[in-house]
Amino acid sequence: MTDTHTCLTAKDFTSNQEPKWCPGCGDFSVLQQLKAAMADLCLKTEEVVVVSGIGCSSRLPYYINTYGVHGIHGRAMAMASGLKAARPDLSVWVGTGDGDALSIGGNHYIHTVRRNLDLNVVLFNNEIYGLTKGQYSPTSKVGLRTVTSPSGVVDHPINTIALTLGAGGTFVARVMDRDGKMMKEIFKRAHAHKGTSIVEIYQNCPIFNDGAFGPFTDKERKADTTLFLEQGQPLVFGANGSKGIRLDGFKPTVIDLEKSGVSKEDLWIHDENDLIKANILSRFFDDPNTTEAFLPRPFGIFYVEDRFTYEQALDAQIDKAQEKGEGTLEELLAGPSTWTIN
Repeated sequence: MTDTHTCLTAKDFTSNQEPKWCPGCGDFSVLQQLKAAMADLCLKTEEVVVVSGIGCSSRLPYYINTYGVHGIHGRAMAMASGLKAARPDLSVWVGTGDGDALSIGGNHYIHTVRRNLDLNVVLFNNEIYGLTKGQYSPTSKVGLRTVTSPSGVVDHPINTIALTLGAGGTFVARVMDRDGKMMKEIFKRAHAHKGTSIVEIYQNCPIFNDGAFGPFTDKERKADTTLFLEQGQPLVFGANGSKGIRLDGFKPTVIDLEKSGVSKEDLWIHDENDLIKANILSRFFDDPNTTEAFLPRPFGIFYVEDRFTYEQALDAQIDKAQEKGEGTLEELLAGPSTWTIN
């Protein structure tokens, strides 16, 4: 029978619930681009599930016209993993925040990434706990004054990209909430990837942490503070592409292309399949507000790896076990080894 399915529009993925976020919140942009990506992918509403934990970002399931689960704090990854293992045919998306995923949900995050289930994780990072009124989060900058750090944060912040690569991530990307076009295209790439896709989104919280990403969005500064990764292209940034990155051994250095005589062909060429270089890029994590000689913050796809998924391995293991035919509960409990005690 021929599939006559007509692709839906972003409006078809819009639920009857009005989004309840603060005016100016970056979550609105993420919601819109996610719906647009689902429409471009020609997904059906009944084959998509959006799973979330707790936080402003975790309201996502209410606002998308698909199946959804609004779970408990930090457990979105665990719920999504069980769902995908049981129903590998579904397109499963996880909406989570920096607190939900990286604090109480940190263990679930690491083990989901290493298991590599075919999940699409949208990680909203606003470097603050917004829903519970402005406590500092695992990604908050050192020195940030909040209701739980009135004298300033002393914890070193988590580097999400470095953590994800270290845990064995097979699709690792970062975008800015203001860059809707890039965001939508990376969502589509994430869905096409067979494995756990992590898309970190720098998302402004206008109430409790406004301007946290100002160095990367201010018109006067962003050309010198941001680096956009494009497969097969040299790492170029700055006004009119006047600067570039070159590797001196394993040490990245900033090159002034107008004064050094170095051409773009001599620069670092981005390869999203190179894990070593992806790890180096993940360490471009300087704070332009506090570091004089800083490296630009990368945006785009850091790394992609083709690796078997957890559910594929699980299904293959079950099929292999069933080749032996029916067994008994006693045999199962006894296992392959028995001992006779005299």
